[in-house]
Amino acid sequence: MITLQRRGWGAAMGHVLVTGATGGIGGALVGALVEAGHRVTAVGRDVGRLNVPGIEVDLTEPGTLAASVGALEDARELGDVQALVHCAGISPVAAVADADPETWRRTLAVNVSSAAELARLTLPALRRSHGHVIFVNAAPGMTGVARWSVFIASKAALRELADSLREEEAAHGVRVTTIYPGPTATDLLGEVRSTFGRPYDPELCIRPETLAAMIVWVLSAPPDAYACELSVLPSP
Repeated sequence: MITLQRRGWGAAMGHVLVTGATGGIGGALVGALVEAGHRVTAVGRDVGRLNVPGIEVDLTEPGTLAASVGALEDARELGDVQALVHCAGISPVAAVADADPETWRRTLAVNVSSAAELARLTLPALRRSHGHVIFVNAAPGMTGVARWSVFIASKAALRELADSLREEEAAHGVRVTTIYPGPTATDLLGEVRSTFGRPYDPELCIRPETLAAMIVWVLSAPPDAYACELSVLPSP
């Protein structure tokens, strides 16, 4: 078992902010983090039904995040955040010819802009703790996919956001990791494959709990090294 020695972690473990915590990967991650001894704050809609503290926000409106997060920080509830994990995401199946501006706006807001805004808002705490930002992206190596243009474009932007943030915050001791999960057994994947007319068998996918355990492992890296990118595939 690895004992965390980075500033801000240690015996009491860490305080982790998680988006997309009400289902799929994010829901499994909340459980894994709590089991590992971390304190978790969920971010998103309907977080009141979770057994962890939450911030009720609409990730399609990144401009509203500052008021919600700022209020909690003033109350000293977020001043000790040591990690931000952005699991939230939407995945419309739409070609460029069919995607209206609102589809683009909502997808980029949830998948990219809200991630950037939450990172900005928590950076003071993350710098103090030499903390960690993790972005959950798309399957490894995924590029152009017909009829999935909006989603693919948003995930390409998320990758570049992570790479740029890593360069910007290295001097402050903040780690930035992108997770590239292969097919994961979530309701969202089932919906996407149904829209594409492709089969969906959860038994052939990564379990959300397995991916959550790997994210916890990334957060547990010792002080001298960490995984800046992690590709995860279902076992053959």
